[in-house]
Amino acid sequence: MELWPWLTAALLLALLLLQLSRSAKFYAKIGLYCVLCFTVSAVAVVVCLLRHGGRTVENMSIISWFIRSFKYLYGLRFEVKGRQKLEEDRPCVIISNHQSILDMMGLMEVLPDRCVQIAKRELLFLGPVGLIMYLGGVLFINRQRSRMAMTVISDVGERMVREKLKVWIYPEGTRNDNGDLLPFKKGAFYLAIQAQVPIIPVVYSSFSSFYNYKTKLFTPGTVKVEVLDAIPTAGLTIADVPELLDTCQQAMRTTFFHVSQLPQENGAPAGPDAQASQ
Repeated sequence: MELWPWLTAALLLALLLLQLSRSAKFYAKIGLYCVLCFTVSAVAVVVCLLRHGGRTVENMSIISWFIRSFKYLYGLRFEVKGRQKLEEDRPCVIISNHQSILDMMGLMEVLPDRCVQIAKRELLFLGPVGLIMYLGGVLFINRQRSRMAMTVISDVGERMVREKLKVWIYPEGTRNDNGDLLPFKKGAFYLAIQAQVPIIPVVYSSFSSFYNYKTKLFTPGTVKVEVLDAIPTAGLTIADVPELLDTCQQAMRTTFFHVSQLPQENGAPAGPDAQASQ
């Protein structure tokens, strides 16, 4: 029995499903995104090893170049305000909101020189993706062992000052698409105060107008990115962590609702767009 008629029929059926089914389109785009991540990571690993020979923050510029190309395939635009605030030649802690797997594109769109991320340790074992993160200098922490995580944070504080590194952290700790920000964890603020370096908040607008996992929406769209003014930590102590955390979160929430054009009522999102995202 010849396979070609069956393969042709299967291909035509798949194309028909993509035309008719919103869910099929969504999962096809997500599947392609995952394939791209693994394929591009494998290629970038070779480039990074040939260029720099091993693990170094300088590899992030190579990784960034590869990932930024994804936006053209998916029809995404990034409108960035205040980018120059990230380019100052000084160590700092950068914090941003965390919405979906697409955040990687947003991160690479504005990633400054000599900037590394702190990520959960599980990502290290994702084949070529974990390897390219390792080569890019990403710092992995075991969130299940808080004492070990704090030891890593302490080591990072000393290293970022010594090597003039910028460290990027998602203070929410996990992805969140509920139309608001989750409560922040304290690690980023301990790090900034320990190292006595400023915190620079970066806010991405809601993806809900073009990407929504629950409704299987994934279309071209525009992401507004706003880099807020640096918040100094000079002279602060560990006792100031709660106030610093609250200051940063309130500034980011206000900006998030503004750039996302979401109404805010009694500290929570309101209106049809917010309800849809929830």
